[in-house]
Amino acid sequence: MEKRTLGKSGLQVSTLGFGCMGMSFGYGPAIDRQEGIKVIRAAVERGVTFFDTAEAYGPFTNEELVGEALAPVRRQVVIATKFGFKIENGGITGLDSRPGHIKQVAEASLKRLKTDVIDLFYPHRVDPQVPIEDVAGAVKDLNPAGQGQALRPVRGGSKNDPSRPRRRAGHRRAKRILAVDAGSRGGGATDLRGARNRIRALEPAGPGIPHGEGRSRDDFRRGLRPPRHVPSLHGGGSESESARGRSAGQGRRAEAGDPAQMALAWLLAQKPWIVPIPGTRKLERLDENLGAAAITLTADDLREIESGFSQIKVQGARLSEAHVQLIDR
Repeated sequence: MEKRTLGKSGLQVSTLGFGCMGMSFGYGPAIDRQEGIKVIRAAVERGVTFFDTAEAYGPFTNEELVGEALAPVRRQVVIATKFGFKIENGGITGLDSRPGHIKQVAEASLKRLKTDVIDLFYPHRVDPQVPIEDVAGAVKDLNPAGQGQALRPVRGGSKNDPSRPRRRAGHRRAKRILAVDAGSRGGGATDLRGARNRIRALEPAGPGIPHGEGRSRDDFRRGLRPPRHVPSLHGGGSESESARGRSAGQGRRAEAGDPAQMALAWLLAQKPWIVPIPGTRKLERLDENLGAAAITLTADDLREIESGFSQIKVQGARLSEAHVQLIDR
């Protein structure tokens, strides 16, 4: 698989990464551990070198799964994980990006991931009680000379306004931002315009959107459960299934791939520094996702897709009100 570079860091990753969250968190019961290891290692065998996790996924169990799965190939891959939540008694109870807490999370994540290096370490949410300068400084301080655990001094914010680090921390610090974890197209189009050369994109097909022609929210009753924090999957979504069928390059889709592949191909076509990180629990879906890397969309294709998007009225919010309060600060 071809490579892409995150920002100006020189950190190269596969064109498509792998979002590991759904294996342990957000979509009903966690996947069987051995099955999860099998899927992650299959992704490596197919050329994927970028894997995204977080302490909050589980909590903790997703990092443990990723650590075990990638231990045999650790030097061949890039691992991203995140901090920023207060986790007590097995649940998230608030935000905490105090420098001391960041250090504690880093040390715990290193153990769970079975590694001495976290390649990309950044805030999952913005803690309004902690100045962003202190957060950035704390991450940088994790990599002093002489320490055995080397974390790249990366700035960024998951699902946050990509321009905010520049506004709040100043241009000098913002130039060191290597990655911004952007949302789905419900708010992601703005993210793509604002992040410029410092972005990677999460949830490329929308959180929990199933693969395949003709699928709908009803499919969740036979498989994955829609995340509670995504209202658009609980009675919302697109205006109608027929509208969705008319959207996003229908003719090209029939020729080149299913809707999930086209969503990924669309993201890849936007900028050469965007790295989608789709997740899945199934080998067949993994292969479908990776097939998007072989799809080349022309300028005409992209115009047709944009035209299709403009005809769809999305119903329901991208995130619950409680989650909205934790982002774009």
